[in-house]
Amino acid sequence: MAALSGGRPPAEGSRIAVLGATGCVGRCVSAALAREGHEVLAVARRGGPAVAEHLFAGLDVAAVPPAELARLLTGHRVRAVVNVTGGWGTTEEEMRYAHITLVDRLLRALALMDDRPRLVHVGSVHEYGPVPEPLSIGEDLPPRPTTMYARTKLAGSELVLDAARAGRVDALVLRAVNVCGPRTTRASFLGAVAGMLRAADAANPVTLRVADARRDFVDVRDLAEAVVLALASPATGRVVNIGRGEATSMRELVDLLAAAAALPPDALRIEDGPIDSKGGNWTLADIGLAGRLLGWKPRIPLAEAMRATWEVPAD
Repeated sequence: MAALSGGRPPAEGSRIAVLGATGCVGRCVSAALAREGHEVLAVARRGGPAVAEHLFAGLDVAAVPPAELARLLTGHRVRAVVNVTGGWGTTEEEMRYAHITLVDRLLRALALMDDRPRLVHVGSVHEYGPVPEPLSIGEDLPPRPTTMYARTKLAGSELVLDAARAGRVDALVLRAVNVCGPRTTRASFLGAVAGMLRAADAANPVTLRVADARRDFVDVRDLAEAVVLALASPATGRVVNIGRGEATSMRELVDLLAAAAALPPDALRIEDGPIDSKGGNWTLADIGLAGRLLGWKPRIPLAEAMRATWEVPAD
């Protein structure tokens, strides 16, 4: 079996596989890669307009034998893989399948390839577990997740890190904070709020219960740019936080979203509500390493991100 690529960045015009290409992050990553001159192999269970501009492979990565996935990647001459799969399942079985089984199958597939692609795996800031205010979460913070979502996401990321540190794969793990911007999933807080606001008017006001919490949010387009830079980086076996490096109150985010919706004054009522989050009432990512290692920093203001969240809803 041939040696690893040793941190070789994918050349401009190379083919990159995006796993989870039809989701909010996957679509934005695919578009960012295409703008940089890369050819995208979009991999997802179902196709459709979201992947119409790219090569498409309909595949459930967690269900296929690793050899089949290896043949697909080899046959398409894939030089790098971006894994943005996963989701907020409702059962432990669903989350283990999406966050652990899939990653294990992917790593086994890459190990079968003679010319192994570089891997960028997008994890979650929730893998660290709850932290007290005003702690800034650095990559050296020992993860102590408390929810099934966070524990299974961490297990998947650790599979990637273990393989990279053992020299079996050339990979980086990006731990992203909460995502907003175009096509924000309806399963998220902001996606759900946007859906409720679309039905609101002065005659049918919406009452929202908003927690007294502050969290770090990043526009999905900034996250996509971080992925592009991570693919070109020679670093391997590292965790890199991706966020704005700011803790914003949930009330401020809702106000920005309501302003983007241009709702009449009487259409929205906000009340204090309980904290219901996979990461507690405080998240603030230390993003210094992303700047030093990748040359990345967030560029899109939250007001613009909220406008995009409103103007470009999920399909």
